[in-house]
Amino acid sequence: MDDAALTPFHIDIPQADLDDLAGRLERVRWTDELPEKEVVAGGSGAPVPPGWEYGVPLAYVRDLVERWRTSFDWRAREADLNGYPQFTTRIDGQRIHFVHVRSAQPDAIPLVLTHGWPNSFVEYLGLVGPLTDPAAHGRPGAPAFHVVIPSLPGFTFSGPTREHGWNAWRTADAWAELMRRLGYDRYGAHGNDAGAIVSPLLGERDREHVIGVHVTQIFSFPRGDAGEFDGLTEEEFGALRFGQAFVEHAVHDRSQQAQPQTLAHALADSPAGQLAWSGQLFGTALGPEEILTNVALYWFTNTAASAARFYYENHRAARTADPGPTSVPLGLASFAWDLHAVRRFAERDHRNIVSWNTYDRGGHWATHDAPDLLVEDLRQFFAALA
Repeated sequence: MDDAALTPFHIDIPQADLDDLAGRLERVRWTDELPEKEVVAGGSGAPVPPGWEYGVPLAYVRDLVERWRTSFDWRAREADLNGYPQFTTRIDGQRIHFVHVRSAQPDAIPLVLTHGWPNSFVEYLGLVGPLTDPAAHGRPGAPAFHVVIPSLPGFTFSGPTREHGWNAWRTADAWAELMRRLGYDRYGAHGNDAGAIVSPLLGERDREHVIGVHVTQIFSFPRGDAGEFDGLTEEEFGALRFGQAFVEHAVHDRSQQAQPQTLAHALADSPAGQLAWSGQLFGTALGPEEILTNVALYWFTNTAASAARFYYENHRAARTADPGPTSVPLGLASFAWDLHAVRRFAERDHRNIVSWNTYDRGGHWATHDAPDLLVEDLRQFFAALA
């Protein structure tokens, strides 16, 4: 098959896989846990929900497994997902899956949206309508977008990866090639979570074609330089403490950086294990249907290992890769219950921050709990650059 071919893709999970899953969900062996503490406080200012101090609680997993086993209708979700035009292509030897929806507006801005972990391309499907057809969603005259939503290499239908080295840098190059194949000479990029790492790299590596990069996090942290904390406000120190507490409590980053394969043996064998592993970041921010849809996508594609390897590859690439500060126009939409960037450190790594907005609601998965704010921020940012 020609590597450059764009092949229509239709999700059709074999019934045998659904039957196998049903059998596994019937035979879950549950772990034990300690009694819930009455009051739990994160040591550095980020509260840990009661019952979550040791990690994802048993009741959370039991409830979602029961829903998965008895009421979650995969075929209905599959039909919903197939309502979006999907394609695959091969870039740099790797199959890349993506959603592509063109706007009817002739001046629409091409926009590539990159999801995070343990989310998937599903993260942005709720934004497709408002972005491609603003008039139908109450905003006539607002900027419109041609939307491209790729699955990260190694994640769900872009997986598994078959070679070493699929990190954020290589992914950014793949996205540049994907947009070229789709015929977009000038385009914007947005990302959340892992996508907020890939998108600035894409902007810098394809700066002749990227008009701007919009993110929901800027991962710029202190380096230990003399005097770098001088003059920081209490609010900025609070943001640093929150980030430190998050890193200390969330184990996915360190585990997947260090030994993704060790962990993957358990995840490939246990749907309840896959659910719990994803649940550490989803928590209750997403509804049960959204959580189970994402977990099912990883389960059916057996991509826990290759998705985890993305962390391993990024960690090792970052030791030697020093791209320097980015120069492409950058915009940040920072939501209330998410990691907050400190502007001093952000401007050290990104020399052209042109938009910086903070919001009093929304969290790490803003497409789910603050989609209106995110869409409007995207519109304003790219309208100023188009």
